[in-house]
Amino acid sequence: MIELKNICFFSEGKQILKDINLVFNNEITVITGPNGAGKSTLAKILMGIVKPTSGSIFYNGQEITNFSITERAKMGFSFAFQQPVKFKGLKVRDVLKIANKQKDVALSRYLKNVGLCSKEYMSRELSGDLSGGELKRIEIATVLARNTNVNIFDEPEAGIDLWSFNNLVKTFQDFQKEINGIFIMISHQEKMIELANKIVLLNSGQVEKIGTKQEVMPLILNLNKSCKGCGV
Repeated sequence: MIELKNICFFSEGKQILKDINLVFNNEITVITGPNGAGKSTLAKILMGIVKPTSGSIFYNGQEITNFSITERAKMGFSFAFQQPVKFKGLKVRDVLKIANKQKDVALSRYLKNVGLCSKEYMSRELSGDLSGGELKRIEIATVLARNTNVNIFDEPEAGIDLWSFNNLVKTFQDFQKEINGIFIMISHQEKMIELANKIVLLNSGQVEKIGTKQEVMPLILNLNKSCKGCGV
């Protein structure tokens, strides 16, 4: 369990997050809301990429507020960026083996689950030769290969075609059940929101609503209507 207590974050004199109090259990939680609501900042705070200005973070009862990204990774935290990082000279096989020291045959499962053929991609280099969607799927495969208890995805659907996205939804469901871990996703996509056990609606840096799809979706729709044309 991850617990956030009174998390606040300021950047360049502007408050991005205000008094965030949340609990994440072994289930799929989708964090949604308009652009600028603080969703990606919250994800980075959870992973330790940035530190909150104030407030506390607890993982299974242990305070980890000041733990670095490396320390959290060792504890079983994984993170998939909205824009995957390119690694010139590293092959797909290399990053998968770093994540999970299985043989290629076993690792091919993770590529297959994100819609990629292992024979075609295992020897590909993580460079500009791959499309943004391909890099995104490889990063998701790498996170899943780690089999960690805490898995954070910042807009996993970004740059991914519709067919692959539909398959990813099922993949996330299956892996969450298999690992029985914490899956936290930043997303605007309705299909991603639909698979959530719990939805957190952020607006202007604050938690506006926490609940099921039935409880939160009407608020999301109303927010989208009121912000039509403003980048939601």
